Amino acid sequence: MFKIEDALNDIKRAIAEVIDEERLEKLLKEYLENGKNYFVKVGFDPTSPDIHLGHTVVLQKVAIFQKYGGIVQLLVGDFTAMIGDPTGKNVMRKPLQKEDVLKNALTYQEQVFKILDKEKTVVVHNSSWLDELGANGIIGLCMNQTVARMLERDDFDKRYKSQTPIAISEFIYPLLQGYDSVHLKSDIELGGTDQKFNLLMGRQLQKAYGIGKEQVLIMMPILEGLDGVQKMSKSLGNYIGVNDLPKDMYAKVLSISDEIMWRYYDLLSSLTTKEIEDLKQKVKSGELHPKVAKENLALEITARFSSKDEARKAKDEFDNVFSKNALPDDIKTFDIDSNTWIAKALVDIGLEPSTSQARRDIKQGAVKLDSQKLQDEQLKLQNGEYVIQIGKRKFAKLKVSG
Repeated sequence: MFKIEDALNDIKRAIAEVIDEERLEKLLKEYLENGKNYFVKVGFDPTSPDIHLGHTVVLQKVAIFQKYGGIVQLLVGDFTAMIGDPTGKNVMRKPLQKEDVLKNALTYQEQVFKILDKEKTVVVHNSSWLDELGANGIIGLCMNQTVARMLERDDFDKRYKSQTPIAISEFIYPLLQGYDSVHLKSDIELGGTDQKFNLLMGRQLQKAYGIGKEQVLIMMPILEGLDGVQKMSKSLGNYIGVNDLPKDMYAKVLSISDEIMWRYYDLLSSLTTKEIEDLKQKVKSGELHPKVAKENLALEITARFSSKDEARKAKDEFDNVFSKNALPDDIKTFDIDSNTWIAKALVDIGLEPSTSQARRDIKQGAVKLDSQKLQDEQLKLQNGEYVIQIGKRKFAKLKVSG
């Protein structure tokens, strides 16, 4: 078994905040001494089909609880997803259709169980109790909170002051998320720091409904994206997807800055705090090159979501392409009509989202034609075969004829 001190150190590593550490210690002690399990809630609204490494920061912490007696309540917000979590939003979110939510939920679960132990996880859908709450239940729920309290939330406060509309449903969302904790009788709930208001709501409602417990809250930092500045997000394009190809995942991790690398180590690596500190000292003293530390991180993360063999192949291909200026093994070939504008060709083959973006990349020197930086954004392709490259990871062969 484990020692309470070791478990607490493991759990508290890299967290932003814990509320009610005394109860957390009590839950661990009861499991250690009596084998009594406890429930750890983590919820997600399946508003899109994929998750990225930013989402896994919380999931990896949840997985640690499974080592110390925690039974995870993986809550699929199939009801709340159709309302939309207003957290961090400056406009009302568009509602989703039920069938889209359920389809997304299936792909979410497939990805989540790359991290969580399925045998120690209970999957629940909040529509199974929120559908039955009814008008009386909703009104009773709303009576536990005031408008003034809701407007203390930062994003609501900003929208109210800027006269940006706030729908009543958005006020109800945190109440519904909190009610999930009442129904599930959760002992612990985890989320990002941006979820603090919603997490506290669950604790407050558990007290209001008299279920005999108030959940411990653990908040994790928000992981920055590849730019090292903005929150990792698909909409910003600065993300690393859990389902990315191994070669893409490996290359993306290597693209982060040396400074942000340590943030990724703290929030994503399975190394201990001491092991990470030792690495930092070796890099600082010059004993270890930062690139090697980053390669090790990229290998670890890639192996976690594929395999050690796939991660090693990804590294070998990356070294082959970028250290020896060779081409990837799986480069695709496209047939292009003669006299096609280069920007349009890049869009047609899927390397660029738009001709305007293609032109910007050409101007910035990010596009190479046969290993030479492309200078002419108005270039019309003539008959022949070319290798096109954008940035470090996008390649294609062009066969131009006609």
